[in-house]
Amino acid sequence: MAKKGFTTTNLHSDRKSKPEHGVLHKAIHPSVAYGYDDARHLAEVFQGKRPGYNYGRQLNPTVTALQDRVTAMEEGVATIAFATGMAAIASTMLSLLRQGDHVVSSAFLFGNTNSFFSTMQLLGIEVSFVDATDAAQVETAITEKTRLVFVETIANPVTQVADLEAIGELCQQRGLIYCVDNTMTSPHLFSPKSVQASLVVNSLTKYIGGHGNALGGAITDTGNYDWQVFGNILDTYRQGDSQLWGITQIKKKGLRDIGASLGPEAAHHLAVGSETLPMRMDRACANAQTLAEFCSSHEKVNNTFYPGLQSHPQHQRAKSLFKNFGAIFSIDLEPGIDCFDVLNRMDTVVASSNLGDTRTLAIPVAHTIYHEMGAERRASMGIADSMIRFSVGVEDTEDLLEDFQRALA
Repeated sequence: MAKKGFTTTNLHSDRKSKPEHGVLHKAIHPSVAYGYDDARHLAEVFQGKRPGYNYGRQLNPTVTALQDRVTAMEEGVATIAFATGMAAIASTMLSLLRQGDHVVSSAFLFGNTNSFFSTMQLLGIEVSFVDATDAAQVETAITEKTRLVFVETIANPVTQVADLEAIGELCQQRGLIYCVDNTMTSPHLFSPKSVQASLVVNSLTKYIGGHGNALGGAITDTGNYDWQVFGNILDTYRQGDSQLWGITQIKKKGLRDIGASLGPEAAHHLAVGSETLPMRMDRACANAQTLAEFCSSHEKVNNTFYPGLQSHPQHQRAKSLFKNFGAIFSIDLEPGIDCFDVLNRMDTVVASSNLGDTRTLAIPVAHTIYHEMGAERRASMGIADSMIRFSVGVEDTEDLLEDFQRALA
């Protein structure tokens, strides 16, 4: 039988696993504890000798169903879901890295990821921030202590596109873990596995869930990395299929020990939301393209940052890598125009810090999500005080254009 498409596979994911009573969606299982008639079976589940559930902090049937969906979306070997995207990143880093290790990271990072990497430095894990749009800068930063390279597909908010293919080749040559945050593109627009990514991060809160009603995050192992060569895998987890050593250590030392578990109700919302990912993403990308083109020629806008514009420095790269150019874009207003005044004139567009919603959301970047970074770091990332970031939704295009026209008038 021919391989089915992305949307069909995801829509029928729960049904194909034959959930109880023939339901089409996996049920919400709120139970924290699981009982066994034979205590030996319980011990074998704990020891990994038998499949099953032992405690809700580590495993839940509803969460497992979501993990299976994400694994299929990313064409990986296994996924671990967490309470948030940041929990996924933090748990992964703390599980795999040790004091004295070195990470090369894109300098154009989501604010909270940047903040956590600063925390890692306080714990003795060195981080070098480089311009990831140029793989040569990543290569220059690599040392004998480098264990991992971390990049985002499209940076938030200035939309730089990392040199994903060349960095993937570099990591393969050097035997480094290549961790790609796919949140801004989603598995519908891009497959990090295709550029040799080892681990893929998704904030499920954003485009995969897509409705702003549940928090969640995930880390997926693509199967590209040979964990036998990674010295930080503990002897306890060097058992069975070596492809699963990394994700097992993340599950045990990250999810279990840190405890940032995804709840079953949130997992259900995220799974159901994911079923319309392709349709939502296509519509949001089309709206973003129209709005970015409108802003790029508007006299009140100084700069427009969107990979779909031919003027974007990485336009051709984005065109070759992604199915579409994403649903976020940012603008710098002309001097003297107050970004708060512009936002307050909008009616359809909502002032909000989230992104990936069905609704179009906007935020004054320098004053909110990147405020803690300070002016010097913001300037190095290309973030002006007048910058507004838009996460474009699926509204009628004409209504969004009318909102922008009025706000910028």
